[in-house]
Amino acid sequence: MSMRRAAVPPLSAAALLALALAALTPAAAAPAKKSFQFSVAAQALKGEADEAELQRSLEETEQKRAAFLLVTGIKSASEACSDKLYAQRRALLDKSPRPLVLSLAGSDWTACRNSAGRSNAIERLNRIRELFFDQDESLGEKKLALNRLSNSSQFRSYAENAYWEYGNVLFATINLPAKNNHFLAEAGRNSEYEDRTVANRNWLQRLFALAKRKKLDGIVLVSDGDIGAHLEEGFSLLNGFSTKQDGFAQTRKQVRALADKFKGKVLLIDSAKKPAKAPASQNGAASASASATASAPNAETALHWRGNLAHLSLSPGWSAIRVTPGSPTLFTLNP
Repeated sequence: MSMRRAAVPPLSAAALLALALAALTPAAAAPAKKSFQFSVAAQALKGEADEAELQRSLEETEQKRAAFLLVTGIKSASEACSDKLYAQRRALLDKSPRPLVLSLAGSDWTACRNSAGRSNAIERLNRIRELFFDQDESLGEKKLALNRLSNSSQFRSYAENAYWEYGNVLFATINLPAKNNHFLAEAGRNSEYEDRTVANRNWLQRLFALAKRKKLDGIVLVSDGDIGAHLEEGFSLLNGFSTKQDGFAQTRKQVRALADKFKGKVLLIDSAKKPAKAPASQNGAASASASATASAPNAETALHWRGNLAHLSLSPGWSAIRVTPGSPTLFTLNP
């Protein structure tokens, strides 16, 4: 017996019209990426007297709902380079209600001396790495997963360099201490500086390659020293002293080259800016408004652009930065 196919009823004119309209209708647009804010603090701790104030500031930032906090510097150069002080500061930063990422400053280790008065910088840097960067996560009561350069077998020592992604932006810390990147004008091999330069070069290549591959909107790079990548070509941070080597020259050249090939925005944040000074008084009368401006943290801080690369140098204190996907600059400094 032959099988007969069931007859399929013809589509009505209305159904055909609906199908045609559906084919012409564009797919639903992807939801807009949400803006967010993060907070950064430069050299917040100059002495033990500042610890209570920092604790209050951390709690205030929690109320502002910052996605995370960035802090550069554990201590001032005048404070002791002791395990006791390092552990004390670790406990303080770990009390942050929000995830907190630490970026090292030169004052944390470069000027450290042992009991004989000799440089103890490398030993102290390694000790800081053990105390502050022993896990693949941020400090604070709430944690943020981090990827550390030390996870690479070739660069096991460099745990202070870390990156994380948030809101389609790549954030990263890099150990570039102020005062010429700890380049020492001494005879022989400048081993700490040279080895760290190799590690940092690899780190930067990895960061930009990752951001490019994932088509991220931007990169935020946090350091202590100002590498000067946003300034004119040929600029040296050594103010004309050509007999000295510019310790940031290699990093500056690399960042410029990588940023030029990156389609997104690049924000460089450093803590090298000095506090503003009030103008000299005229006829014995000082300007009250000028004094108030000089004492206000980050009163003159601003984003400075060079193509797609922005620079922010922080005075001591807190600053808030908003990230707005789809905006022309991506990054804006909140008052």
